[in-house]
Amino acid sequence: MTTANAETTPTPAPSPIQGEGKVPLITRLLTGFLAAQVGVFALSAAFPPDMSRAKRSSPVVLGERGAWLRALPVEDGRWRVRADLERTDPTFLKRLVAVEDARFRWHLGVDPIAVVRATGSAIVHGRVSSGASTLSMQTARLLEPRPRNLGSKLIEMVRAAQLESRLSKDEILALYLTLAPYGGNLEGVRGASLSYFGHEPSSLTDGEQALLIALPQAPEARRPDRRPEAAREARRAVLDKMVRAGVLTNIAAVEAEGELIPRRSPFPAMAWHLAGQQAAAAPASQPSVLTTIDPDLQSRLEPLAAAVAAGQGPEATAAIIVVRIRDRAVRALVGSAGRDRPGGWVDMTSAVRSPGSALKPFVYAFAFDDGMLAPDTQIDDAQTRFADYQPENFDRVFHGKVTAREALAYSLNVPAVATLEKIGPEAFAARLEAGGVKLLRPKAEVKAAGLALALGGAGITLRDLATLYAGLGDGGVVKPLAYTLDQARDREHQAGTRIARPEAVNQVLDILREAPGPRGRAPSALTRGGPAMAFKTGTSYGFRDAVAAGIVGGHAIVVWTGRADGGARGGLTGRDAALPTLFDVADLVGAPPTAPRPIAPKSAPGALQQLRTVADEGPRLIFPPDGATVQVEGLGKGSRGLVLAAGGENLSWYVDGKPLADDPVGGKPVWRPAAAGFYRLRVVDDQGRAASARVRIRAPG
Repeated sequence: MTTANAETTPTPAPSPIQGEGKVPLITRLLTGFLAAQVGVFALSAAFPPDMSRAKRSSPVVLGERGAWLRALPVEDGRWRVRADLERTDPTFLKRLVAVEDARFRWHLGVDPIAVVRATGSAIVHGRVSSGASTLSMQTARLLEPRPRNLGSKLIEMVRAAQLESRLSKDEILALYLTLAPYGGNLEGVRGASLSYFGHEPSSLTDGEQALLIALPQAPEARRPDRRPEAAREARRAVLDKMVRAGVLTNIAAVEAEGELIPRRSPFPAMAWHLAGQQAAAAPASQPSVLTTIDPDLQSRLEPLAAAVAAGQGPEATAAIIVVRIRDRAVRALVGSAGRDRPGGWVDMTSAVRSPGSALKPFVYAFAFDDGMLAPDTQIDDAQTRFADYQPENFDRVFHGKVTAREALAYSLNVPAVATLEKIGPEAFAARLEAGGVKLLRPKAEVKAAGLALALGGAGITLRDLATLYAGLGDGGVVKPLAYTLDQARDREHQAGTRIARPEAVNQVLDILREAPGPRGRAPSALTRGGPAMAFKTGTSYGFRDAVAAGIVGGHAIVVWTGRADGGARGGLTGRDAALPTLFDVADLVGAPPTAPRPIAPKSAPGALQQLRTVADEGPRLIFPPDGATVQVEGLGKGSRGLVLAAGGENLSWYVDGKPLADDPVGGKPVWRPAAAGFYRLRVVDDQGRAASARVRIRAPG
């Protein structure tokens, strides 16, 4: 039997399924791509673009209607003003993109079409004849300036991609328009527009747009203030590009070429102190700060403050605050009389100064509010010692029995201290502090508030004083001042802190409206159609501070004059050195006419007839006091005369036994002495009770 050796045939492997071998390849490609992406993001995070130059930029501080007040310079005095696309001409933005980077809105930082075109042109011509820098790349170069070479260009491409991954297109455009150089120390389109054209870039002519597009490419070579012909040629070239890009007509381009080449102007510096503070406090991303400042009013008050200070001596300065009570908007703030005067760089509205007697209205308001006094409660104005404190009146004359109304109207010191003693100085200070106003005592080791608070024995800033007077004009409700439009909108609906009831506050305002006005000014109640001014003055020890604060026409106004270094001044009181300016400011504010408030009945509740029970002694002669020597400006019928003052009802006046007629205009007793010398004044009420004084009249010469 023949055995056949059969060859064993190996079993063939199953054929692979179609596409099965490609799965690992795709996986590897995806993994590699993701790894590359992770690497790129890691490198981008590890080496981010340097944004420090963008952070070292300044916002523009604007007035309530958008007028430029001030911007702050940055390093080396450069004006790098933050761009604000909402305040930039949209046509200019469109043309800038069309000329500089037509595909800006869709590329990712690098324009591949422009790169190919620039490379081909360089090969053909043997040199670089067209650029490929996008606006994103130019922004990267402005953030991190480098030498202009191929290596720098590659870095700019990477940085441009990083910017695109971090910022929106509008943010990149705003960043470019913030950093772009425009010649000299000008950076940013807003600074350039204001300096060259005198206005914001919110509305630009065709020629202005072309010049602003041309300047950043060669800012020094094309500076219009130094090289006007070069600027003209560069502007013409950009106008031609606009025409080719289809964003400007030939006729408009020809007209634009006829525009004058501008010169450079200095930046505005209005409300210098406040605007600088607002600019410094603004977030780095905020291009504009909209303040409550009224530029028209501010521009009138700054020269007024300068003139007032100049009239008070070479070392003097002045400060003014105007607050709209409704929303606490600060409509004007003059921090000094000018930076060319001693201490002019110091903002005196933020400096701690003595208010003198300017806090007395709050002493009486709190006493009225607590039921301790009424306007016609009698108080002794006599030499009095309060523990270790013995105050005197400013003229060192005591007037005997006076009402609270008279004591406040004539700013008598002893009654104010006596009233503060009833309230308690600690309670008084705490009440003000509850409204957000802190009184600063001169010595840190003195913890307890003293009775001298009533006379200016503690420091306060003028801004805080304006806060209090605005509260006085708002029925006793105190709110913080508003410096920006957003703050003003909040304040209008804010509840605030009530420090006194409206009834008590209105009693104080009625008294302050009856106070005698400054020399040469008719009483406000007699000025036909004029607003009724409620005001108080203050003078600090050594005549260092002269203060006048008032409420009129829905505004609170505070005026201060003095020396920035706190030096003493001879004889300049709040009445003489600040009150006339307060009235001038009120005129400039343009307060509308208001009818005078009804005068409160001149009688106190039975329990408050007197602060201390004494018998009624009849009329009380207030001015001139017995034994006084009075200097008058002139004698006889043509002179201004002296307005006589006394407490009491239905009074008749006599001079050396002869009756004195009431002034036919003011309805008040006005005495016009015929000659210098000694006189006997006598005032008699309808019950025959009388008070008298012997006075001496002195006249010029």
